Amino acid sequence: MRAFLAGALAVGLLAGTLVATPAGAAPTRYEAENATISQGILETSHTGFSGTGYVNGDNVAGSYLEFTVTAANAGTATIAIRYANGTTSARTTDIAVNGTVVEAAHSFGVTADWDTWATYTLTAPVTAGSNKIRLTATAAGGNPNVDFTDFEVAPPTSTSHFEAEDATISQGIFENSHTGFSGTGYVNGDNVTGSYTEWTLTAGDTGTATIAIRYANGTTGARTSDISVNGTVVEAAHSFGVTANWDTWATYTLTTPVSAGPIKVRVTSTAAGGNPNLDFIDFSVTPSGGGDTTVYQAEDASISQGAVATNHTGFTGTGFVDYTNVAGSYVEFTVTAAVQGNYPLTLRYANGTAVDRPLDVSVNGTVAAANVSFPATANWDTWVDKTVTVGLIAGANAVRLTATTANGGPNLDKLTAQVPVDPEPPTAPANLRVVGDPRPTAVDLAWDAATDNVGVQQYKIYNGGNVLATVGGNVTATTVPNLSPNTRYVISVLAYDAAGNPSQGSNSVDFTTPQIVDPTPPSTPGNLRATNVTANTVTLAWDASTDNIGVTGYNVYKDGVKFSTVPDTTATVDALTPATTYGFQVEAFDANNNTSPKTAVLSVKTGTTAAGGDPIYDRDVNTQIDLPWGVTFLPDGSALVAERDRFEIVRVTLDGQKTVIGKITEAVTTGGEGGLLGLAASPNFATDHYIYAMHTAANDNRVVRFKYENGAIGPREALVTGIAKNRFHNGGRIKFGPDGMLYITTGDGQDGTRAQNLNSLNGKILRVTPTGAGAPGNPFPSAPRVYTLGHRNPQGIAWDSQGRLWEAEFGDSTWDELNLIQPGKNYGWPNCEGRCSNTAYVNPIQQWDVASASPSGIEIVNDWIYMAAVRGERLWVMKITGSTTDTPRAFFNGRWGRLRTIVKTPDGGLWLTSTNNDKNGGTPSTLDNVIVRLKFAPTLTSTAFANNGTIPTKYTCAQDHVSGNDISPPLAWSNAPSGTQSYAVELIDTANSGKHWVIWDIPASKTALPEGLGLGFNVPSQSPAKQKAMGSGDKALQYFGPCPGGSSHKYEFTLYALDTATLPGVTSSSTVAQVETALLAHDLASVKLAGNSSAAA
Repeated sequence: MRAFLAGALAVGLLAGTLVATPAGAAPTRYEAENATISQGILETSHTGFSGTGYVNGDNVAGSYLEFTVTAANAGTATIAIRYANGTTSARTTDIAVNGTVVEAAHSFGVTADWDTWATYTLTAPVTAGSNKIRLTATAAGGNPNVDFTDFEVAPPTSTSHFEAEDATISQGIFENSHTGFSGTGYVNGDNVTGSYTEWTLTAGDTGTATIAIRYANGTTGARTSDISVNGTVVEAAHSFGVTANWDTWATYTLTTPVSAGPIKVRVTSTAAGGNPNLDFIDFSVTPSGGGDTTVYQAEDASISQGAVATNHTGFTGTGFVDYTNVAGSYVEFTVTAAVQGNYPLTLRYANGTAVDRPLDVSVNGTVAAANVSFPATANWDTWVDKTVTVGLIAGANAVRLTATTANGGPNLDKLTAQVPVDPEPPTAPANLRVVGDPRPTAVDLAWDAATDNVGVQQYKIYNGGNVLATVGGNVTATTVPNLSPNTRYVISVLAYDAAGNPSQGSNSVDFTTPQIVDPTPPSTPGNLRATNVTANTVTLAWDASTDNIGVTGYNVYKDGVKFSTVPDTTATVDALTPATTYGFQVEAFDANNNTSPKTAVLSVKTGTTAAGGDPIYDRDVNTQIDLPWGVTFLPDGSALVAERDRFEIVRVTLDGQKTVIGKITEAVTTGGEGGLLGLAASPNFATDHYIYAMHTAANDNRVVRFKYENGAIGPREALVTGIAKNRFHNGGRIKFGPDGMLYITTGDGQDGTRAQNLNSLNGKILRVTPTGAGAPGNPFPSAPRVYTLGHRNPQGIAWDSQGRLWEAEFGDSTWDELNLIQPGKNYGWPNCEGRCSNTAYVNPIQQWDVASASPSGIEIVNDWIYMAAVRGERLWVMKITGSTTDTPRAFFNGRWGRLRTIVKTPDGGLWLTSTNNDKNGGTPSTLDNVIVRLKFAPTLTSTAFANNGTIPTKYTCAQDHVSGNDISPPLAWSNAPSGTQSYAVELIDTANSGKHWVIWDIPASKTALPEGLGLGFNVPSQSPAKQKAMGSGDKALQYFGPCPGGSSHKYEFTLYALDTATLPGVTSSSTVAQVETALLAHDLASVKLAGNSSAAA
């Protein structure tokens, strides 16, 4: 909460908006010759100008002049522009303040001649510190000649007066039939619920507002109204008591924290009687604590390549610093900060040259603002202020100002440090409770008020990490509407002050809304269809049902038996048999468990070829583990697993044996999502033995490392600290990237503004060295650890085959995201959730409704993305195609509950973990979550032809018009099952079951066969592989390709994964059919590649 000096305010009217206008401050003059000029020149050929000249802009549209001015505080500035226009017609100009046009195409009228000067004055809101005023020509004549701008902003005052007749009225009228009002009348609102009067004004400061409402109520009963500020109800159903009659006026006064800037105060009737008559409001702001300044004279600082001088006038103190004209010369101040925060530093300087003299501003050795411009001033005796905001730590800070060019720096007089925005958050609300019984669609809540050093501005009510409602800082009891019947809620409340600082979360309340009396079922889902079919899976989609209350979800049936329950309109049915027909149906259900009629049966026949990336459930690894969050594998093939709420790290072997190796005793819970989170083994673990962990600590979230040696963990070394924590939105995933750097995902800590603030580590992806320093090549010199910004609660990161980083992120109440990460980019939160049109932000590649996903961990294998969904309770699977993905498919719907982490295993599979009962601090005494192993369907492909395509002539008898003696096609495979000892490949003609050729004893280390295998039972260059074919003589000892004699036949290459390295019971005398019989006895898994041929010899 910024603090500014108090002063007098006059009430003004600007563009139909009531504005608290500062008055009485002396203006500061800014000469045009010191401004930034685009398409114009400094001239002295006319007379009557002040300073050393004036600016003559080029006669083109778009030429501009920009003044950089300094305001001591936020408020409404009076801007006086002195100009001359010796032409015969007006010159039109857009006048912008800080990039916003405050007066479009203003007409600068004709003056008597170019030596006659006029002044145009306007008012506009400005912020404390540096502001930019730009005059841009809108026509080919260009701007007028500009001499200077006088600029003034007086400190805000205590009270401003706003008449009701100047406010916005909805369902009411302006009257003057009663007496005793001020101004020209009062507002008589209609006698209906919802009528309102709204005042629009500007607060010149951040602090506690006092709002005095003058009203009359000549009825016999109170009139109740909600009083809101900027859309947040700060007092609900306030009772405006009875006055003696309609001519007798009373005043009700309330206080609420506000931020500097536009303010809307609305009084809305909550009963059929309407509002009382409203006369006016008085509005004042008591600035928040702070705002004090400390002055550091340059002559008292440390100086390198410079000297203290007194040969110019106008300096303060005993002198100023004259930089030596070399790059690298610097002045270093020791600035003391009472608390950590973002501090405005104002530098008073003079630059009597004609060129800019930029400086790097560094804090404690890190550049916080690079190449800051210090443009020319009128002369060496003219001093101006330059303000830059930097992050300081509590205690002493070394602030160094280093010249970046051979001209050195400007003359430097002093540095003034101002106390920053209030860094102190409110206390956590206490004693959150449900008042009465929950209703099917609403609940009444109450809590004990939080406290703050300045004041609580609002409370946000969360279900898990999603906001349900927001109320004013004066409200400690409310009704939360729009709940779903028969639904579990875990509610907490956070307090926020006007600076946006969030408290920690309150205690949580856990309840389930009752069922509603609702016998009406949803409608039958429409248009059931298969959108993807493989040998082992069918992906279904359907059109949404409708319901009088709302559809809760859908049940999916396979052959009449319920297979899964999903929250949206898609599901993938897995574990199917190839080339088999199944019947599918879907029904909708509501919160009262009313079910719709099932759809008609959709018959779908599975294919013969599996999709290479489809996951298949293999086995349970461990079913007795507490909230397995972080998982990292070691060189010996075992994994370390973080149990979030027990703070223990357990070693789990590939076969599921579990051993506790230690506890992170510094870790704490947040009663929500905090605790022991991500784990990552050092890329050099074999030699350095380091394990990295992210955990919640007493005062923050942090990344630490420790050694794991001799079966135990060592002391923790903190690497990255100061990541704000809260009940929810803690991020927590850490992984080493292909570049050897550690990537860290951080949530916004339930304060969305942090995501856009480079001085905060929250709402970011961080990239650091193994020692925790900012990694080389990071994009933000002033924030050396930050890789990307604008994230809400990212918990999944993984890299594809091109080394590109992908990220999964929890949305708030609308869209979850899958993002393709680019260094230095902004991903939009809190200004964008999901895709939006603002080109300043990077849009997600995929987005999901939050009920369908709420994604946590992701993994990438062979450019297939696997995304674990917590709330959606499924694994989303999609294939990367260029810079996007194919349509995501949902696997394992509801099978293991809330899915948290997915990670590659050393044996070629995936581990998937659940974290059920994780919403309110978990149940650390209960080991009730699982780690399961997933495997992949084997694949068989050829670069010569696609599955079900035409086999090229080259690989058939048609290539030489002789059956047999053919060229074998290239073949490749992947995703062999665990335990594979060798492979075999067989070719058959499906039209007549003709068994053409077989090769076996292919080593398990092989993943391909080349084109054109040679002749011989022992296959040349493929030892120890052997082969047989359907012919006789030499033809029986080499590939025998398709030769159907002109009619089209379907041929199948079948890959067998075998449990033996050497196939027993077969010899060079065995037929292909005999070899096939032996293969089937040792087959672990098989996959087919089909092709068509009509070749003839």
